[in-house]
Amino acid sequence: MTTNQQIAVILPAGGRSVRFGGGRNKLLEDLSGQTVLWRTIDALIDLPGVSRVVLSAGEGVKDYFKQDPGALALAKRGTTKLRIVDGGTSRADSVLCGLRAVEDQIDWVAVHDAARPLITAQLFDRVRAAAFEHGAAVPALPVTLTIKQARGPLPAKVEKTVPRDQLWAMQTPQMMRRSDLLDAFARCPLPLDQITDDAQLLELAGKPVWLVDGEEQNIKITTPADLFLAQRFLGR
Repeated sequence: MTTNQQIAVILPAGGRSVRFGGGRNKLLEDLSGQTVLWRTIDALIDLPGVSRVVLSAGEGVKDYFKQDPGALALAKRGTTKLRIVDGGTSRADSVLCGLRAVEDQIDWVAVHDAARPLITAQLFDRVRAAAFEHGAAVPALPVTLTIKQARGPLPAKVEKTVPRDQLWAMQTPQMMRRSDLLDAFARCPLPLDQITDDAQLLELAGKPVWLVDGEEQNIKITTPADLFLAQRFLGR
């Protein structure tokens, strides 16, 4: 595996945290002494091969970097790597905003949910190795729940049980060539608000995507219960 290729990490952070509730931005919630967002950036910015971190931010997150002393210190530490750009109206739109800010000399991008603060170096390395070998890679966990297909909204009649032995739950970071992702965006046949992850863009463009083992602790903070679970993973 070639390890000297440059990687830009894109963190979409333009959402409104509607499902977190209470009018609070989940990225700015305290997670054992640091904000969720701080932990995510801090886990990624010094990884070998990462030469740029692009944060596609909404207004609340941008205000955080202007006002919070800890965030200002982190931004100062990452002056040569961290770039903050305006986020979009959907997750995919925010990814595209970040992608457009990545320099041409950077060949690879890794899109990571800003609300996944427990990303480990080992997981990043696993995704990178598979991406460099196959062109694109995504961490995944096997689906363990029984999945029923039905036409909602509920109550609705079950149409069938979906076999789960070939179903995988996607995580991030999702890594691919920058040029492939740009091409996939340009050729996307769907509105961007219907795109749920970056691998989907590559699939629609006919490009191969490979799965690697994800990690149970690499959870996405969506609700207060997720934040509590993340604190448990940290042992605090």
